[in-house]
Parts: sequence; structure tokens; C-alpha cells
Amino acid sequence: MNVNQSAPPVPPFGQPQPVYPGYHQSSYGGQQGSPAAPTPYGAYNGPVPGYQQAPPPGVSRAPPSSGAPPASTAQGPCGQNAYGQFGQGDVQNGPNSTVQMQRLPGSQPFGLAPLAPVVSQPAVLQPYGPPPTSAQVTAQLAGMQISGAVAPAPPPSGLGYGPPTSLASASGNFPNSGLYGSYPQGQAPPLGQAQGHPGAQPPQRSVPPQASSFTPPTSGGPRMPSMTGPHLPGQSFGGPPGSQPNHVSSPPPQALPSGSQMTGPPGPPPMHSSQQPGYQLQQNGSFGPSRGPQPNYGSPYPGAATFGSQPGPPQPLPPKRLDPDAIPSPIQVIEDDRNNRGSEPFVTGARGQVPPLVTTNFLVKDQGNASPRYIRCTSYNIPCTSDMAKQAQVPLAAVIKPLARLPPEEASPYVVDHGESGPLRCNRCKAYMCPFMQFIEGGRRFQCCFCSCINDVPPQYFQHLDHTGKRVDAYDRPELSLGSYEFLATVDYCKNNKFPSPPAFIFMIDVSYNAIRSGLVRLLCEELKSLLDFLPREGGAEESAIRVGFVTYNKVLHFYNVKSSLAQPQMMVVSDVGDMFVPLLDGFLVNVNESRAVITSLLDQIPEMFADTRETETVFAPVIQAGMEALKAAECAGKLFLFHTSLPIAEAPGKLKNRDDRKLINTDKEKTLFQPQTGAYQTLAKECVAQGCCIDLFLFPNQYVDVATLSVVPQLTGGSVYKYACFQVENDQERFLSDLRRDVQKVIGFDAVMRVRTSTGIRAVDFFGAFYMSNTTDVELAGLDGDKTVTVEFKHDDRLNEESGALLQCALLYTSCAGQRRLRIHNLALNCCTQLADLYRNCETDTLINYMAKFAYRGVLNSPVKTVRDALITQCAQILACYRKNCASPSSAGQLILPECMKLLPVYLNCVLKSDVLQPGAEVTTDDRAYVRQLVISMDVAETNVFFYPRLLPLTKSPIESTTEPPAVRASEERLSNGDIYLLENGLNLFLWVGASVQQGVVQSLFGVSSFSQITSGLSVLPVLDNLLSKKVRGLIDNLRAQRSRYMKLIVVKQEDKLEMLFKHFLVEDKSLSGGASYVDFLCHMHKEIRQLLS
Repeated sequence: MNVNQSAPPVPPFGQPQPVYPGYHQSSYGGQQGSPAAPTPYGAYNGPVPGYQQAPPPGVSRAPPSSGAPPASTAQGPCGQNAYGQFGQGDVQNGPNSTVQMQRLPGSQPFGLAPLAPVVSQPAVLQPYGPPPTSAQVTAQLAGMQISGAVAPAPPPSGLGYGPPTSLASASGNFPNSGLYGSYPQGQAPPLGQAQGHPGAQPPQRSVPPQASSFTPPTSGGPRMPSMTGPHLPGQSFGGPPGSQPNHVSSPPPQALPSGSQMTGPPGPPPMHSSQQPGYQLQQNGSFGPSRGPQPNYGSPYPGAATFGSQPGPPQPLPPKRLDPDAIPSPIQVIEDDRNNRGSEPFVTGARGQVPPLVTTNFLVKDQGNASPRYIRCTSYNIPCTSDMAKQAQVPLAAVIKPLARLPPEEASPYVVDHGESGPLRCNRCKAYMCPFMQFIEGGRRFQCCFCSCINDVPPQYFQHLDHTGKRVDAYDRPELSLGSYEFLATVDYCKNNKFPSPPAFIFMIDVSYNAIRSGLVRLLCEELKSLLDFLPREGGAEESAIRVGFVTYNKVLHFYNVKSSLAQPQMMVVSDVGDMFVPLLDGFLVNVNESRAVITSLLDQIPEMFADTRETETVFAPVIQAGMEALKAAECAGKLFLFHTSLPIAEAPGKLKNRDDRKLINTDKEKTLFQPQTGAYQTLAKECVAQGCCIDLFLFPNQYVDVATLSVVPQLTGGSVYKYACFQVENDQERFLSDLRRDVQKVIGFDAVMRVRTSTGIRAVDFFGAFYMSNTTDVELAGLDGDKTVTVEFKHDDRLNEESGALLQCALLYTSCAGQRRLRIHNLALNCCTQLADLYRNCETDTLINYMAKFAYRGVLNSPVKTVRDALITQCAQILACYRKNCASPSSAGQLILPECMKLLPVYLNCVLKSDVLQPGAEVTTDDRAYVRQLVISMDVAETNVFFYPRLLPLTKSPIESTTEPPAVRASEERLSNGDIYLLENGLNLFLWVGASVQQGVVQSLFGVSSFSQITSGLSVLPVLDNLLSKKVRGLIDNLRAQRSRYMKLIVVKQEDKLEMLFKHFLVEDKSLSGGASYVDFLCHMHKEIRQLLS
């Protein structure tokens, strides 16, 4: 996992440019790079042979403009230098740190940069005003800020583009911008490129927007001081820089979603070489051994110490490597979005708005479209035709979280009661009344916005229209003015046409030897005594309507009668597990308050009754069967809480055998590890769904328990699985009890059915999540809580219309905790486009990754893992190649061009490919993989975002008195300084990494010991100490835990300790031990794939 393993070259990146009328365009469109080296590029996660590619012919270098001088070297862990060297002209992505760290030239063996003669080329004509001073430019670009008005170039016809993006602005330094490299100190520019002398090269195109482009940079020799002379590409003329940062930081007139047209005073078209501006880290020649001079090549890497014209024998160059700061940074994109979009509320009135990122804290104002907390889409502007969609390969999907919890400052959906007539619907397609329905004929009829059917308005619902054709009561009715609302359902929406009874919770406790010995049973019974007071309740209800029941089991089942009239609980044993029945009805499901004394007595007795058990075998399927039969007999829906410890090997239905076999990994039979052993559990799950019986499973295994099979019933009933391997009360008590409390208390809908309707032109074709489907349209959920999502993919079945856009309506019919039948409706309107550029400008990468991960994680059930991984890479390459081909202007093949809102697609996709499910390390068990697979399938976008790209927070960099969360750094070992402490979280795990050189005072404040060596490695609780640092760190940990749906257990990791390997597994930008590529390597591989597709 060492980042200083050899990293392969990285692709150059460039930026597309629209054509200026009347300007000559130099002929480089469609030109190929030089032939690749005979060694093919290795598998992207294997060793890297030479990777060669040509830059555009005729490209030479000019001196750099301003930039910070190289900073002194900072030491990283183990004495390695922690950062790539960036001097003037290199790019740092992310806020400028006060100390810029550098990599020693030799730390990254990479093959030598090629030697190439310098080809003279006149400098660009520079007719506009004097260049900005060094300080001015640095100030304007520092920290990706742009001050003042942006002067975008006029867009080409058909592409209404915002301003261009350039990595220049990622720091105060200029990138090695395309045409212009830098020279070693004291060396003159080659002849024919006189400083400051405008040459006769015709001006080039300006930049279209929203694309990020890069070419690899250098770490290298000293740089020249800033010179006057021709501007760098992307630099503006006598005013603010014309190149725009990742996300505009100067506030535009109103909050514009990423990808929308930015307006500003039109500026002169910037002059560019045939090189693209953008993340300009130009790579000329190839990686690999040095080669002789090549015709039409510019200088080697910018800043390289060797030039064709240099006197004396050529000096061997130190190995080069792409500077990780020069490629798109998730941290920077997240930070920019927070700065630009976190302050204003997101108003949902307009169609097809891209919401702020899930990592941004923002307030939502519902004005007709559902909040992004309920629905997020992969794109908010969808292609009008299926051909266009096929060409782009961008999946059209929505991640829907129908019962999402809202922050306290946002109102829950209003409940609308239409009385006995029930909610108003379209007669043909059955869509529910919503703000997009069109009232006609003075309000007597309405036209359905989904199927265009004309319906009569019932007399009791009639209202006059105003002069705009809108009903005068539109703003008094939630269903006519809001994106999300609820209807009270009538008896027609209920099972057997009768209103449901309040649901029940049944606690089913494994009392086999393992469960008793570990202390689990005693801990659980003690907790339940108080936890039963916190069952979910409706609105302002005094007490919960939910009834409870108790079962214990090992090889046989024990049912308990806890009727309030009894002095002591009664136990009934069912030993015929082959033919399960419930031995009592009256007294099994009871009201907690009425039977409190009997329940407390039972919970006191259970640990004592089984204290001396020697029974190690357990059953599993009959336990679920029993719970379901009990709910059926009580005629209510409900949830089973199962606490289970071992593989069910006792003779009974659903008996399993140990089939764990690591030898199957990377074979065609690997998929069997994810499939259930027997079909019995699917059949059982189907019966549970019919009854509205949801299962939450708490597993406490000491060895293999076949999670793939045991999780089938929770998965298909909309339940959850929690896993505590090698459970020990002292270490895992807090995590288990926290998860249990949250699980019991959370609001849940029972016996639910969800349907997604769409307007004509698209339809829902595929669904992912924890649910059951008996037909192609209805998603059936025995239970659904506020953490679960259903992901829906859409396909075209007709042409869409740009004017009318596309509509989605998600309708969820469910029983509330109080037994009330309700319909929750979410509506969303999307734009439609005939230009691919509009599609790419309105995508959301986080949602795209959520969909792609789920698609892949489902794929491993039926296909070899390698096939699934290859399919993901191919799809990503097709998405980016289509953008390059259709939306970017012609540019050198040596540049990788990424759409602005998808520039993080490669880094995030690489994290998915390296995840335990798709590429397990040696220490990952089969059960772990099955567990993570089913978890991710129903995660929301915020959860997959942090799960695949964990947050790494430095704790000692920000002032101690600061109460805000410290800014994150990129998930790479290079970012760790051995004098600091870092917190890493991914939604499931929480690590506190302590560097070996942390100050003694910090160690004392945080751990209460006097030196680094005295810190206990693997510590899971920080001591409660009365000082600012201790309070701050513990407060931050509590805050992070509160944001996540599962309790994250803390693990303290000391630098150089054996636990550090586990920690480094989460540094996802680095190469992984299991063979996963580093971000830099994967970017190269993606570039190669894209070039192959384009050629």
C-alpha cells in the first residue's frame, strides 16, 4: 500500500475549445499520437510497462509565468518525502498549505523522460493589454478562487457553455501550460522563441466549458523566475484570469448549478496554442527509457533539466511521476461545492436543477419537486432519444429514499386527507394528483402529465382557475404545490379491504452455548428492559402502539406468555422444528406498559435459565417461520429482531453446511460464494413479504456463518443485517447497543408497496435494493426505514420532448407505526436534451457511482468478478470517450479530457473496483464480502460516497479552540505527516492514526500517557480528559457517528504498528495490497482505454 511503489505514467489532460468564427484553426484535429511502444500497457493493476504517447507536433515551450518558488522538502512517514515536488508551474489541487511538501526525485522510479530536440515555434500573438503581475495572478488563482467578473469566450453555436475550467487555479501556481514549459535556471529559451516577441501564429479556439483536462507534469529542476512575454494559455489579458476553476468560487449573480451557463462581460477570446488549456500538465514523448530526438516534438517534461540544445553530454534525468496534486481532487471538488452552494437554500421550483453534492450541508425549500434527500438522479437532463442515450452510455437512474429523515429545520411531508373519496388519480395510468397536472376547461377537467389522458374533476375537488390557468387554491393544497406529500389511504388500499392492526416487534434470541458464553444474552436482556420504552410512536402519541413478543431458541424454540394478568412468564417449548407452529396466541404479543412487570421478570430469568447450557447447535429458518406465523395469527405486520451466533447446522429446514472455500476466488465459480446455498430461504422470504414480516438480523459469528444465505430473508423483506465478528462484551458492547437502540427506535413503514411512474418516453426497467418483486412494476417491502433506498433505472421507449421534459412519480403505500395506511408521493421533473453536451453538464457523479456499484454488486451473483470489473471499466471509458468525441473540441490524443461534473468519475470508480467485493485482499473473509455486498445494495448516495472514498481529517492542523470540522485531506499515505494525528471514517469504520513524531503534549492531552510508545494500539475508547484537545476530538467523533446510520467503532492505530496495514487499506488513492491500482495508475489506464475506443 506504499504510495512509493512504482507508479505508472499519467495521461495528459487537456480542455476542449469552441471555434471562433473567422479564426484559423490549426490542423491537429483527429491527429494520432506517435505509435505506442511495443510493450503494451499492462493490466492496469499489474506492473506497468512503458507507456508512450506523442504530444501534438509542433509544440514547444516558453518560460513559465509566475508561481511560488519550490518549498523546502517536508519529511513524511518513515523518512520518505511525502509530496511530489512542485515548484513554479506545478499544480497543487486543494487549498495551498503553508508548507508545500516535495518528493525526492528518486522516490518514484518511473523510467526516464525522453530527450527531444526543441522545435522552434513563434510565440502567440498577444494583442491585448499587459499581462497581470505575478502577485496579481497568484492571488487570483490561489485556492481555486476567482475574483471579479469572469470573461467567458463566446460559445459555439449549439453549445451554451459556461466558463472553462483550468487546473491552473488549483493553487497559486501556474500549471506547465501546454505550449509553455519551463527552463532550468539560467538557461535561455531556445532560439526562435524570443521572450516577449509576438510571433505570427494564428490565434486558436477558446475553451468550451465544464471540461477538465490535464497532461502529466513534472517534478524537476529549478525554475526560472517569472518573465514578461506571451501569456500562458488560459491566462487572461490584463484582467482576471479567463480560466475558471473547478467550481466557480466567486459568487455568480445567482446560485447556478454546476454546468449551467455563467454569464459575465464578454471578454476577448483567449489565444491558445493547439495545446488545450485546462489541467495543463503537458507530457511530450513517452514514459519509459529515454529515446533519441523525435521530429516535431517539443521539449521533454516541463522543467526537465535536459534540452536538445543543451551543451555537453546529456545528463540522465531523475525519474518522473505525475504529481498527484495535478489530477482532480475529490477534496477540492467537495470543498468548492460547500463554499459555492452551502450558504443558499436549494429551492426545488425549477425543472432539472442539479442539487448540491451530498457532502454539502444545505437547506431544501420544496416548491414543486421532491427534495434531493428523497430522490437523486444520475443526470437531470436526459437525452431525447434512445440512440443518444446508447451513444453516451450514461445510465439514467434515480436513487429513491422514500422515507428519508429530514433535518429538524425542514418540515416533514404534509398529510392530506381527502376523506372517503381518497386521493385523486388519473383514470388511465393511475398517477396521483401532483403539481404538474394541467387543469383545463375552467377547472372542470385535468390532463394527466404522465399519459395525457383527460379526466373529470370530481365536484368536491372543483376550483376555479386564475388568469394563468392555475387553480386559485393551488398554494393551499400540498398536492398542487409541493414535490412531496402524503395522502391518507382509504380502506380500498388495505389488505382484505380492512384497516390494518398496529404492527408488532418480536425479539428472537439465540441461547446456544456461544451466545451465553460471550455475555451477549445477559447484555441484551438487560438492555431490552429500558429499550422497550423507546419503541417508535406516531406524532405526539403518548405511547407506542407496537406490541412485543419474545422467543428464545437453540435447536428448539421457546415461546413466552407474558400476559399482564400472569404473576410469572410461562414458557412453551416447540421441539418439532420441521413443522413449525405457534403454541399460544393470547399473551404472546402484548402492550409493553400493561405487561411491564412480567416482561422484566422474563428478561431477568432468561440468562439464568440457560446459564449452564451445553447446546452448541442452532436452527435458523424455523425461527423466522415461527415469527411470521405469530404475526399471521395476530393479523398484523411487524418486524423480527433475530440475534444469532452460528451456522445453523442442526437438523431442520434451512440447515446449512460450511462451504467456505477461498480457492474459488478469481475463478468462474467465485459467484457461488455470493449465492445462497439453498432456495429454502427465498421461499421463506416470499411468505414473509406477503405477511408484512420484516427481519432485522444481528449476527455474532466466531467463524463462517454463511452471511450470503442468512441475509437472503432480511434482504428480500427490506430488513437490515448487522455483523459483530468475534463479539466480546468489553470491546463491542457500545457498538452493538448503539445499533440496536437506533434500529428499534427508528421510524419504519410496514407492508409497503412502491411504484415508480414516468411520463411517456421513458419507463422504469430495473430495480436495486432490499425488497421483493413479484411482478415487473411493484417493489414490495415488508418493512422500509429511513435509511433504505431503492435504485431505479430508466430506459427510453419513445422519443422525449425538450419542451415538456420528463417526469417521475414515486408512490409508496405503507402502514405507519400507529397502524395507519398512507400513501407517500414524490414527484420530480427533469429536462430533456438533444445535445450530448447538455447531458454531460447535468450529471451527478456521486449518484452515478452509487448506481454503478449496485449494478456491479448485483452482477457478482451471476458473473465472474473479473467480467464485472471489466464491464465497469468499459462503461466508464465509453462515457468519457463519447464526451471527448462529441462535446470536446479536437485536441491532441495525448490529453485526457473529462467533463467538469464527471472529473471524479475515474477516482471514485477505481475505489469501487478496489472494494472488498470486487477485489478482496487475503484478510477479507467470504462472509465480509457477502455482508458488504448486501449493505451497499440499499445504501443512499451519501453513504456510498464516504464508503468508497473515506474521509481523512487531520486533527492537529486546525486551532484547538476551533469547533468546526477540520478540512479533509486526500485519502493517500502521502498526505500523512508523522507529526500529526488523523481521523479516518467510511461510515462503517473509524480509525485514529497517530504519527510516530507527534508532540508529547498532544499525546498527553489525548491519551493521558506521556509518550507515543505508551499508547495502547487498538484502543477503542479515548480516555475522558479535561482539556480542550480531548474534548474537541471526542466531540468530533460523536459528531461523525451521529451523521452515520451505523455506529462506527473507533480503532487507534499507531504508525508502524501491525494494525497500520488495516488502516492503509482505506487510503484509496494508493495502490492496494490486493493489487488494486493507485488513482494515478488508473487514470493512465482509463486514458488508454478511451484512446483505444476513439481510434
